[in-house]
Formats: sequence, C-alpha cells, structure tokens
Amino acid sequence: MTPDLYVNARFFTAAKRSWADALVVVGERIGYVGDEATARRIAGPGAREIDLGGALVLPGFVDAHAHIVSTGEAAGQADLWGAASLGDIQARIGAWAGTHPDAPRVRAQGWLHSALPEGGPTRAHLDAVVPDRPVYAQAFDCHSVWLNSAALAELGIDATTPVPSGGTIAKDPATGEPTGYIDETAMQQLVWPALDAQVTDAERDAHLAAALAGYRRAGITASTDMGLDQGDLDAMARAEANGTLTARIVGHWRIQHSLDPAANLARVARAAELAAKHNSAWLRITGIKVMVDGTVDGCTAALGHPYADGSLPEAIWDLETLAPVVTAADAAGLQVAMHAIGDEAVRIAIAAVERAVETNGPRPRRHRIEHLEVVEQADIARLAALGITASMQPVHSDPSIQENWRAQLGDDRVERGFPWPEMTDAGATLAFGTDSPTAPYAPLPNMFIAATRRSALDPSLPPNIARYALPLTEAIEHATRSAAWSCRAEDQYGRLAAGLLADFVVVDRDVFSLPAEELLEARILRTVVGGRDVLAAQMAERP
Repeated sequence: MTPDLYVNARFFTAAKRSWADALVVVGERIGYVGDEATARRIAGPGAREIDLGGALVLPGFVDAHAHIVSTGEAAGQADLWGAASLGDIQARIGAWAGTHPDAPRVRAQGWLHSALPEGGPTRAHLDAVVPDRPVYAQAFDCHSVWLNSAALAELGIDATTPVPSGGTIAKDPATGEPTGYIDETAMQQLVWPALDAQVTDAERDAHLAAALAGYRRAGITASTDMGLDQGDLDAMARAEANGTLTARIVGHWRIQHSLDPAANLARVARAAELAAKHNSAWLRITGIKVMVDGTVDGCTAALGHPYADGSLPEAIWDLETLAPVVTAADAAGLQVAMHAIGDEAVRIAIAAVERAVETNGPRPRRHRIEHLEVVEQADIARLAALGITASMQPVHSDPSIQENWRAQLGDDRVERGFPWPEMTDAGATLAFGTDSPTAPYAPLPNMFIAATRRSALDPSLPPNIARYALPLTEAIEHATRSAAWSCRAEDQYGRLAAGLLADFVVVDRDVFSLPAEELLEARILRTVVGGRDVLAAQMAERP
C-alpha cells in the first residue's frame, strides 16, 4: 500500500502536540504526524507526495449535534433564515410556491419569532400568499410550526383536536379555532408524522445525499444525529450499504414523550436493539435523545424563574417520568442526550443522571445535555462532577438572532447566556455542533462566532457577551476532539494522531494567524475521510 505524504502546510492536530509539519496516511489511517524529516523516512521513497502549498490542515470537523436528513430536506424548501419581517417571509414563501407550481405542499424553514407582528403567526398570514395549497413553515429552532388553513384541514386539526401533553395548539380566543401555530409535542405528534408519511424512501435518500454533499464542501467528516427515526436510519443504512456515506454518522434514537412508562421503556429497548445492529465505522447508534423542554424563543424552555411576560411553563418531562428512561438507557450501556435549554430543565436532566448512577452503580457512562442556554453556575459544577458533556451550538448565540431570546427573558439572565468557558472551567467536556437545520452547519463561520461572540450573518453587530469568547484553538478543539469524545469516537477520529482514521480538512488560509473575519471567507480545499478526498471526488462528478 503506497503511503501519502502531505507536506508544505501547518497541521493543527488538536492533540497533545498541537502543531506538526507533515502527515503520513497509510490506507485509511494516519501513519505519522510530526516533523517532515521523520515523515519522509516513515513514508519511504515510494510515497505519493502531496504539496499543500502552505495551506492549513485541521482534523475533520465533527458536528456534535445535527439532524442530518432534515438538513438535506430543508435545503429544498423555502429559505426563511434571516427574513426580517412578515412581508419578507410572505414574499419568500410566495416566490417558492410560484417556482414550484406542481408541489402538493409548500414547505418552508427558518422563520424567527422576532420577525413577526405582536400576536405571532396566524394562518391568515399564509392564506394571503398561498390559499390553495397546504403551507408548513417550520420555525428556525424546529420547535414550532406555522400552518395555513389548507394545512390545518389536511391534518384534520380543528377546535376539538386534543392537545398532547407538553405541546400547544394556539386557538382564537373568540372562536376556539386553531390559529395555525403549533409547538413542541403537539407539532411532533400531530404534524411531523403526517409529513413524514408523505416522504418516499427515494426522497429520503436524496435528502441524505444533499446533506452529505454540503458536508463535503464544508469540511464535516462526522456528525452526531440527534433524534433518529426509522425512516432516517433506513436511508443511512442504504447509503452505507451502497458505499455513498462520505461522513461518519453516530445516531441517537428519538424517544417521544409519553405518560405510559411501559411505552417509554419499550422505546429504550428498541434503541438498544439498534445499537447492537448498527455499530460500524460509518454508521453507529450510540444512545437515545429526550426533549426535556422547549426553547426560550417560543417561551417553552423550563425556567426556574418566570419569563418577562410572567409565564412559567413546565418541562415536557418531569423527573419522575424521565428518571426511569435515563436509568434504563444507562443500564443498557446507551448514551443519553437530553435537550435542556432552561435552567429548570437542566436541573431535571442532571437529577435523572444522578438517579441512574444511584441505581446502576459505577460503570462507564458518557451522558450529555444539549444546548444549556440558560444555566446556573451551581448546576454547571454538578454536571461536570457527574461527567456530563455540555453539548452547545455557537451559532445559536449569533447576535443577529438574539433580540427575541433576550426580550423573552428580560432580566440579568441574558448576561449569562451560552456560558461556554464556565463549562470547561468547571471541568466539563464542551462539544460544539450546529443543530442544523435550525442554523447553518458550516463549521468555519461557527468558529468565528465561538472565537468572537460576534455575528456571522452581520459582523457589524456588537458581540454577544464578549467575555464568553474562546481562543480559536479551543473552539476548534471543541468542534473536533471534544465532539468526537462526546459520541465515544475519540479512539477513531477528532485528532490528527498516528493510528486514528485519516479524517482531516485542508483550509485555503491559516486562520490562526489572520484576523477572525477571515473565518467567514476561508474555503475548504480538501475534505479527506478515511484517506480519500471526498470533496475532490464530488467535484470530479460534476458535469
């Protein structure tokens, strides 16, 4: 097997020795990373030398929290990301509908709560643009959906529809009829299954392919899917079987909220079955995903103190319902990932892990909490002591989308939002992801936000709590090494080290020695997965 010798670049390893001058790849793994002279001796005289022209090499980015098939699906919908007003949203939806006259439904993704008038979205707003076809417009955080009258009729949702526990079907106070706004478990149980039933296997395969193509361009070599269902998993398994997976996928099986303890435990057992079945270098099921609360933007995150409007919603899962699920998963050797944005939800998640430790005793475990946007220092210390990973998304702190978030809290809690350094200072592992399609998945702009607390969408905005910015080296480590550790893959990827898989990216400039703004302009030249440049292969396939 002829080794590849990569030279003439700066190699950031995200390992103990942070920098190297050369890299040797043998087959799908790294043979050596270090000084060039040693690399040449190890590679031998017959090695294929690859001169990188002074570029920067990083470990492949690992998105610690994503929804992969949904990311590809959203790419084909009306894009509402960044729409600043109701008129802008309506124009984008109308334009998409006009260019897709044969689409049976109009799907849209990415609207912000702050872009809408007081009173929130209504079906009348959408009926005015598309009266003759169902419209489903997903909010940017994927925790609420906005429907027109045709969509409500298609779903059969009316004034008499029962509301699932933990969700909302907004209704007109005068008539009792649904307004078109549905959130949390009501959306997950009434809207999503109906839409999923309309998607064919071929369409899911295409959505996955679109996401993987984007990953290749962006430099993402692995991703942790946070909320798999059977349709998505089947698409991934088909891609693995036909050799078209170009990013490694680690999945968490979605556990829908239920008041039936037996049903909850049956879903955990199903996740354990899938973990035994899917355990390869390309596709692996590692745990379960539970939605403990909602979002600050939608006033559904569970807080210890009321929102600015005086509301104080309960968590979707209370401790007595959640703890048996976490304990069962822990006993089965599964990782538990718990969406907890508000401080009260974080406390419930931590307490559930404590119950599992108390019940199951000492054992290897690597549980995680997702988002942690509003969290108290005392709880950070607790999660760190329990070894719980803090899985967070810099892109969610982008100042350009913070107006509504800050307004809903309305007090000094906004000055401790997204406290990344407090996690590592307490000794917790901090893993970075994007939660796409709730936000753009490109890693380099995400690193800009992490290193500056400024906006990647509008860099002219002032930073969002500048004291929480991280050194760029640390930010990249959280998006590579720590993200790999968070999904039990630290012995396979996430660093440039001998013996690990040769998963790395080549960036067109040394972003460490340039102004931070260069992260917004930098391009990925190569995306190498298992020693193969999958980006070059993609470019070669273009007509």
